Formats: sequence, structure tokens, C-alpha cells
Amino acid sequence: MMLFAAPIGRFVSAHPTIKMLALSFLVVVGVVLIAEGFDHHVPKGYIYFAMAFSLGVEMLNIRMRKRARTVVDLRSPYERAAEG
Repeated sequence: MMLFAAPIGRFVSAHPTIKMLALSFLVVVGVVLIAEGFDHHVPKGYIYFAMAFSLGVEMLNIRMRKRARTVVDLRSPYERAAEG
């Protein structure tokens, strides 16, 4: 675990959206634990699928952002015609 702590930390620091994704995973796990405490069973397959799907989408987003070489090109502001 100590071997992978630094590379994973650098990856998370370089991609802030991964930080938000990890926080949302923690919230989901907390909600599931609270539900289990109230004897409401939540199928683990649903949780794992949701996490895997969102992680896959985020990896695609990271790959697409890396491939995008050009920054969004904004137009110059429109100039108002001289009144007269």
C-alpha cells in the first residue's frame, strides 16, 4: 500500500475531478451502511456497477481532455454599430 500511495496521490492531485468522484463514492458507501443499519438491504451489484460506470466515464473524460490539443477558441466581442 505504501508503494502505491505516492503515484496515486500525484494522479489524484493532477485530476481534481477524481477527487470529487472519490468523495461521492464515500458518500454512497456511507448511505449504504446507514441503510444496512436500518435493515434495508441494498444489492451490492448496484453499488459496484454505479461506481465502475462513473469511473469508466471519468477515465474517458480524462482521455478526451488529454487528446484535445486546442483550447476553445472564443470569438472577439461584437462591436456595436455607431449610432448616428
